[in-house]
Amino acid sequence: MVYVKRDAEGRLIAVSLEDDGSGWELGAGNRAERELLEKLLRDSRSELSESDLSLSRVLEDLVELLVDKGVIRFTDLPEAARAKLEERKGARVSMRIGRSLLDEDNDMI
Repeated sequence: MVYVKRDAEGRLIAVSLEDDGSGWELGAGNRAERELLEKLLRDSRSELSESDLSLSRVLEDLVELLVDKGVIRFTDLPEAARAKLEERKGARVSMRIGRSLLDEDNDMI
């Protein structure tokens, strides 16, 4: 469902997929408007998800740089953060190894 907020003249001023109970009304004025708003919200969520993935990699690189420069110690990070960083680092190593093996197989053909 799409929820909207309107100004005093009835113009849309905000759109959400959730109603938090503070002045949101259900849906847009007509089906075409509602479908357009739903698409815009889905596209925005998709863009944010893609951005989050890129930002995760930037933060991993930043932590690694700060540790390498001696600005922070890896053990200064919370245990959950250390575990997540190690998990992602291991996954990247596995991907590199897998790609390397596939590249070697292609050379043999």
